[in-house]
Amino acid sequence: MNRQTILIAEDDADIRGLLKLYLESEGFLVVCAENGQSALEMAEAAAPRLAILDIMMPGLNGLELTQKLRERTSMPIMILSARDRDQDKILGLNIGADDYMTKPFNPLEVVARVKALLRRSASASDRIRLGIFELDLTNHTVEKEGQTISLTPMEYKILAKLMKSPGRIYTKVQLYESVCGEYFESDDNTVMVHISRIREKIENDPKKPEHLITVRGVGYKFEE
Repeated sequence: MNRQTILIAEDDADIRGLLKLYLESEGFLVVCAENGQSALEMAEAAAPRLAILDIMMPGLNGLELTQKLRERTSMPIMILSARDRDQDKILGLNIGADDYMTKPFNPLEVVARVKALLRRSASASDRIRLGIFELDLTNHTVEKEGQTISLTPMEYKILAKLMKSPGRIYTKVQLYESVCGEYFESDDNTVMVHISRIREKIENDPKKPEHLITVRGVGYKFEE
């Protein structure tokens, strides 16, 4: 069974170590960062299922990190903070955190809340809503303004890959290999043809795409 990865961003080494110990004892894979910028980079590389963030960190603080992560992912985010004022909790939740705990804390409660957040996330993870679009991962369909878009299996796989990480740029090679396997030079135009067909189906004006965007010289991305 694949172990779920938890990201901890905390500048206090003792707290990092304590949380890591308790979470790993429950079977989680834990990656740790001591500042917000490192955590942001680690989130991109490790693709964690949940993040636990301290607010007071050097450089990029926990609130700023929460905002940046929320732009890229829908994974659950828990804030741990010494700030216990109601307005601090409300701010953290309003900018995208799913839970807020104050220090000092009981590590067993942290683990319990992590499990609860992951259960809720799993039950909702079969549908991804991005603006007027909705991706159904169970039925392998995409809807625009409530209307199902007719896609071939290849078109669905490409669009789903892009929609799962809105704003992230994928090269043609990355897209091809993720849906078909090994890439060869003879496959160079295949992705371009599929992208063109997808645009015909999802864009109001395929010649001026607003959602499936070409990043010249790099690749493609999906925008709400």
